[in-house]
Amino acid sequence: MDKTELDFDRPIDREGTAAVKWDARLAQFGDPGVLPLWVADMDLPAPAAVTRALAARAAHPVYGYTLFPDALFSALADWMRERHHWVIERDWVIMAPGVVPSLAAVVQALTEPGEAVIVQPPVYAPFFSVVRANGRRVVENPLRPTPAGYAFDLDHLEHCAATGARLLILCSPHNPVGRVWRTDELTALLEITRRHRMVVLSDEIHHDLCFPGEVHHPLARLAEDPASVITAAAPSKTFNIPGLGLSVLICPDPIQRRTLRHVFDTFHVSASNPFSVAGFTAAYREGGPWLDALLGYLAGNRDLALDFIAARLPGITAIRPEGTYLLWLDCRGLSLDDAALHAFFIQRAGLGLSPGTLFGTGGSGHMRLNLGAPRAVIQQALEQLAAALG
Repeated sequence: MDKTELDFDRPIDREGTAAVKWDARLAQFGDPGVLPLWVADMDLPAPAAVTRALAARAAHPVYGYTLFPDALFSALADWMRERHHWVIERDWVIMAPGVVPSLAAVVQALTEPGEAVIVQPPVYAPFFSVVRANGRRVVENPLRPTPAGYAFDLDHLEHCAATGARLLILCSPHNPVGRVWRTDELTALLEITRRHRMVVLSDEIHHDLCFPGEVHHPLARLAEDPASVITAAAPSKTFNIPGLGLSVLICPDPIQRRTLRHVFDTFHVSASNPFSVAGFTAAYREGGPWLDALLGYLAGNRDLALDFIAARLPGITAIRPEGTYLLWLDCRGLSLDDAALHAFFIQRAGLGLSPGTLFGTGGSGHMRLNLGAPRAVIQQALEQLAAALG
């Protein structure tokens, strides 16, 4: 691989490309000049193998209805086996137009209106909306903050499960707090859900983004009952291709698969286009060396940010994330309410971050910062924040 393909320091101008992260700044923050570190995509180039695959497909002048070829499924299966020691079967895989639509489909397929679904805040905002928008009831099992990082509150989960909830939506690795769950934590969670005959929908979209020394454990690989876990995954976060809009649900149980396929059929939404298929396949087949380099680069960004925060940002702390490219900032030491905190980051620091209130219980007083950018951009953001704190 040419070293120029791994030049993550190279700035890329995304303005004017209809990029949500950059071109929605005025609508989102009221200021088109903020430095945007909010939407969870990266300002870093996707693997050159993906770009080549897209260009090759674009060279064919017909962009018609597209099948999912054998090469796509084999690339996915090989990646899961080699990277995550998880052997999946082709029949288990349901192609979907994104992880969030997949979450909604599972909620519709496995629960009835009015039934309870457990979520574990602070967590990715659509976890709440896919439940409520489908007429189900959110039951919160908040994560428990500890000096070493966030943890499951298993005693409270037992109580939540006893209310009759049929589904738990897990975020693994966790957005926004950056936990990569250990096997003992996951098996304890599975034991509770097993006793209460619950299904876990495990959103593992960040499964490949674990910092050196950390290991992601697919929940389904740990489960005794194949019907107890449905996994949502995608190459979108891993390879910075979320705009291609293709994901998978991995569902070993045939009855659940049949129900899920029926739900997707009622949407009349195709998961496939020729470019998403080409990008998906190339990413999983050829993107490994690029990902290895990316993880080292993101670890450098993380360490830069943590050192800077500790040395120069009084009133702000951050627990060292184990995975994702997201940094969860605890700003409660600034003694600002959430509206004032949001305004401070925009008006004083010139930064567009995601406010913690978007992530539900436990998010107040926090901000989420996206580390997926050239290191000079992260340095600039930190300097702007330090200057704002004066």
